[in-house]
Amino acid sequence: MILVVLGVVAFIASYALKRHIEFVRFVKTIRSFAILLVIAGILSKCIVQINPGQIGVKTLFGKVQNDVLASGLHFVNPLLEIRRLDIKTQNYTMSGIHDEGEKAGDDAIRVLTADGLEVTIDLTVLYKLLPSEAPKLVRETGEDYTDKIVRPLTRTKIRDNSVYYEAVALYSTKRDEFQQRIFKSIEDDFKKRGLILEQLLVRNITLPQSVKVTIEQKINAEQDAQKMQFVLLKEKQEAERKRVEAQGIADYQRIINTGLTDQQLQYEQIKAYLELAKSPNSKVIVMGKGNTPVILDTKN
Repeated sequence: MILVVLGVVAFIASYALKRHIEFVRFVKTIRSFAILLVIAGILSKCIVQINPGQIGVKTLFGKVQNDVLASGLHFVNPLLEIRRLDIKTQNYTMSGIHDEGEKAGDDAIRVLTADGLEVTIDLTVLYKLLPSEAPKLVRETGEDYTDKIVRPLTRTKIRDNSVYYEAVALYSTKRDEFQQRIFKSIEDDFKKRGLILEQLLVRNITLPQSVKVTIEQKINAEQDAQKMQFVLLKEKQEAERKRVEAQGIADYQRIINTGLTDQQLQYEQIKAYLELAKSPNSKVIVMGKGNTPVILDTKN
């Protein structure tokens, strides 16, 4: 459009120069140049390139056209205004960490749970624009649909659904269920607006400090209880081992007392003395029966 304006200005200027004799010889050149500028400007407005991952929404005198331009090169009405919209997957992050999300500073979502506690949630929304619904979206919402639809709708739905869960359950056992519940509640609203919700990622759930302390105390108590159970089990096993050992000794003594006779004991004693007598060392062997012992000196 700038080239067209410059061409028109140059063409008008050629008529002004025609009044001056010294510039008359340049009039034809200026007019030719002006016509070339107008043609170049019109051609630049007629030929439109849409990059990969984008679509073009056509607007004529403020009225949005229902058909869209796909990626590629197009020849269009030069009076049309083309708005290029991204149809690739986009992400919108709301985080409590500075400069991590789309908004500077703390942009985490603070919600109240069923037990009245305040929980902080970090979240990422993955979404994309539905090409066929782009004209409707531009007409009803505008190009800043992220701030007008994605952000407020997501934050509202999270607050609405968090009241069905207790803080500790939301942090641990019910986290996946909570994420799926939010996804389903947001998905339909996105479709009505021309957006496709691809995935909803609950990145972090932060509990109040008092709840954190309580959970840590509970975990420590459970660990101490498990440790004590292990100690008790070990002591029980040791007591069982001693009982079995004592039973074995008692059974041995009972067998010895009932199974050995005086003759067998005397026989075993004689065998022991004989083995001792065969050794080369000097020794004194005392053998006897009753109160009449016999002493043998085997020393050389």
